[in-house]
Amino acid sequence: MLMNMEKILSAANENCFAIPAFNTPTSMILRGLIEAGEEADAPMIIEIHPDELEFAGESFLKSVIEEAHKTHIPVCIHMDHGSRKDQIVKAIRCGYTSVMIDASSRPFEENVSICREVCELAHAVGVSVEGELGTIGTTNQDIESTTSTEIRYTDPEAAKRFVEESGVDTLAVAIGTCHGIYPEGRQPKLELERLREIKEKVGIPLVLHGGSANRDEEIAEASRMGINKINISSDVKDAFYQKCREVLQNPYLREPEDIYMPCIAQMKKVALHKFELLGTAGKAKLYK
Repeated sequence: MLMNMEKILSAANENCFAIPAFNTPTSMILRGLIEAGEEADAPMIIEIHPDELEFAGESFLKSVIEEAHKTHIPVCIHMDHGSRKDQIVKAIRCGYTSVMIDASSRPFEENVSICREVCELAHAVGVSVEGELGTIGTTNQDIESTTSTEIRYTDPEAAKRFVEESGVDTLAVAIGTCHGIYPEGRQPKLELERLREIKEKVGIPLVLHGGSANRDEEIAEASRMGINKINISSDVKDAFYQKCREVLQNPYLREPEDIYMPCIAQMKKVALHKFELLGTAGKAKLYK
């Protein structure tokens, strides 16, 4: 069941849960995620970053769209961290139902202007738009890295003005997370009181980037307090490829099903855990 971001997140916003947005660059990971979503009876967001789309090709996106139409669970296909207008136009033409325009490194007024322009373009064809205010940090271990390793926290009053002036459907906020897997000795602490203040000012669904490798209890609490979309890339990919490395210790394996099926099973465990953690499991019934 393919839908845009506005529709898939409306139920999450009304019922205080979050939907995981999994970065999905290969058909094997796609298979595992769809299977996990169906088993959990959970809505889900398939994210494909511009770099991932360049690697996988537009034919891969067509297969994602086909799988979304075939499954009984709600699925949104989202471009993650689009930074240029040509990327947004390409995403819309290819069949994404939601796009992110990340102008968070620009001055406030310029960020608003860019997001407003993308909203005018995307909304005309039923595609949702995500913007970002503040800067998510990075551990320098992920393709989604921003221009800085430092976090520039989202100001609640600025968030209210940004949403009103830009017209975005969802807003990514910076409350303490970073992209990538955290190195040993470094663990984020989410500013949940800041999140509460932002949610009081902003009625639309909020997004948390850098959702991997954070404390389960903080992520679960954030999903109850107003975060409705949580981006997860590294956790799923790490589970898949760590298992792949283990399987390939056997030098005689060469058939794809022998190599990849255990990897898919391992990453499905991570996805199923995220559905439970974020309160997404069983929520597909809200869309029927």
